[in-house]
Amino acid sequence: MWGQLMIKNRFFIKLLMAIVVLCFLMAPASGKKVLLKDTQKLETTSQIPPSFDLRDVDGANYVTSVKSQSGGTCWAHGTMSAMEGNLMMTGNFQGPEEPNLAEYHLDWWNGFNQHNNDDNPLGTGLEVHYGGDYLVSSAYFTRGEGAVYSSAANDDSEADTPWYENPPTRFDPSYEIYYPRDIEWYVAGPNLENIDIIKEKIMTEGVVGTCMCYSSSFIDNYIHYQPPSSDADPNHAVAIVGWDDNKVTQAPLPGAWLVKNSWGSGWGEDGYFWISYYDKHCGQHPEMGAVSFQDVEPLQYKDIYYYDYHGWRDTLKGVQEVFNAFVAEDDEQLDAVSFYTATNDVLYEVKIYDNFIDGELKNELYSKTGTIEYTGYHTIDIDTPIGFATGDDFYIYLYLLNGGHPFDRTSEIEVLLGATTTGITVKSKAKPSESYYKSGSEWKDFYYYPFDDLSYRGSANFCIKALTNAWSPTESDLYCDDSITLSDVKPLSIVETSFSIENIGKPFSNLKWEVIEWPDWGTWIFKPKSGDNLKPESGAFTIDVKLLTPCKKDSQYSGEIKIVNRENPNDYEIINIAVTTSKTRIASGLFDNLVERLSQNFPIIAQILNFQS
Repeated sequence: MWGQLMIKNRFFIKLLMAIVVLCFLMAPASGKKVLLKDTQKLETTSQIPPSFDLRDVDGANYVTSVKSQSGGTCWAHGTMSAMEGNLMMTGNFQGPEEPNLAEYHLDWWNGFNQHNNDDNPLGTGLEVHYGGDYLVSSAYFTRGEGAVYSSAANDDSEADTPWYENPPTRFDPSYEIYYPRDIEWYVAGPNLENIDIIKEKIMTEGVVGTCMCYSSSFIDNYIHYQPPSSDADPNHAVAIVGWDDNKVTQAPLPGAWLVKNSWGSGWGEDGYFWISYYDKHCGQHPEMGAVSFQDVEPLQYKDIYYYDYHGWRDTLKGVQEVFNAFVAEDDEQLDAVSFYTATNDVLYEVKIYDNFIDGELKNELYSKTGTIEYTGYHTIDIDTPIGFATGDDFYIYLYLLNGGHPFDRTSEIEVLLGATTTGITVKSKAKPSESYYKSGSEWKDFYYYPFDDLSYRGSANFCIKALTNAWSPTESDLYCDDSITLSDVKPLSIVETSFSIENIGKPFSNLKWEVIEWPDWGTWIFKPKSGDNLKPESGAFTIDVKLLTPCKKDSQYSGEIKIVNRENPNDYEIINIAVTTSKTRIASGLFDNLVERLSQNFPIIAQILNFQS
């Protein structure tokens, strides 16, 4: 016994040492990790100039012309200035001139207003032309409804009013749709500790959307400064196009953002002005302070599957694992997934599953991990696209290490730039079996989440989307080369074994299979007995077998299991079986014989004997 204790103690000592070493390597406060981050910041800082202007970067201009907004649509203009700026930097715009995206298509069809809300088409919500923010814009973009470019939206003036008075067509084949693959939110921080991140993003990604509380008491000579002590909320959206560290403002210290307004080129300095680095909201507001629309490109997807019509409205804290369940409406291939992260530096894992059975996700088709550096919306490509036939269900699982999971729900919009009223509730809707979250070891339907506010219940879905394109189903091919040999098994005993099948057909093909024949001796249970959507990319799939052996001792049995491709009966596989029972004497042969016969005729008996179908 003393020797056993010594062995156990040595084991636990080694385990303890391993844990200590692992904690040392992973500790966030380790000198090595902090120095690495500090070095990166210093290197970035050394490359950031004291002044910068996107209108003149080595002679090149990356800012679209100044517009003159109608109504309270500053938020739409701030958004489109940032989208257009990124398009100019990437060269992804397909038009002959500078990008001039349709602010008033966003204004009419954002889904939060009295004109249109697919989740609640009863005329409630924001007043058209008066109110919105960058989260509203993001919900519209990530559904694939915009940004729209159409020559019909524009005229020869800075106002571009053809679509202001009356709503344009929501969808039109002539529209060019531009999609931001990533949207990121930043704050400069109370001591401007993150200001260089915003500057770097302006240099690399282009114009950044921001907000302010415009007031004549805060602006002098087109230099704006709202003291942090002021309690006035934002009331205007604009766009940052540069900076000057030495610009003197009303603030105690110098430094200001160069900002594009939407009040026409006759206002300010040809439509531009300055906002102090130390302004209360510009670069600081968590939802509107600094928003970057990145990797804007022509929309590459035929369909976008989602339940979060209104995008990110809240965050479920304390939960790491969630998934959304979708059903293919056509023959489509999954090319990408998208989601939001609610904080910086988030480790993620995306998995695609083929089944959700008995409370478990099964038949993993794909997995991808990575780290998201900044808060926001992110599009993740599926390296090997996955095909789904019409009616196939599929499940997108998302693990986020920290920050919680963003979700949509009925919400009161707090930031309403240009709105004439406050406290407007925008209703969202959900259905059972759409979104799930993991509580302990159990998956729970998010539809029934017990929110304290009763108005939230039955309206919440996670912000996970499936981005798809058309797919032509290809031919599947069932394959199996396994056999089953069981020797010296006791009569009337339960034995467990397994075999594997594969789809070796064309890429992305879906195999629908079923076990249709097995020996008439013994009692056979297969788990599962059939399945859908087995793809070549999934590899081998294991079928578990439980057998209640015959009662006759010292005997040999043989037979076959037949598995068939349900869509092609001529495509089948045969598994040969050989079972030999031992010479062990059965104590109560009559009783055991009775059990075997009952099990064969009444499957419930087999289940009582610990069988699982």
